[in-house]
Amino acid sequence: MISPKTLRAIVLLALTPVFGCQMVRSSATVNVPTAEAPQDEALSKSVLDRLLADKKVDLTGITVVSNDGKVYLRGMVKSLDAREQALKLAWESPGVRSVVNGLEVQK
Repeated sequence: MISPKTLRAIVLLALTPVFGCQMVRSSATVNVPTAEAPQDEALSKSVLDRLLADKKVDLTGITVVSNDGKVYLRGMVKSLDAREQALKLAWESPGVRSVVNGLEVQK
């Protein structure tokens, strides 16, 4: 049986070819938390450590903020592959309930 977390990752990866090459800008703003509780800080650090440990792509330009299991990824990455790898790693991190993608790809 596939866990819900694994299923979400599979769906995300399956939709990448369909939606991955599009940059959608919305007039709606995402309210990223400005302060983190200690457990949120620990989750952010855990996700960031995973991103920085990855040797497949350069993910050093990413900022991570968390709030109650919701992880916000912001910053600039060099490719669509880097953006997808960052999302995958964030989703796979223990304690993550959802991921808000605010990553931009350099042109």
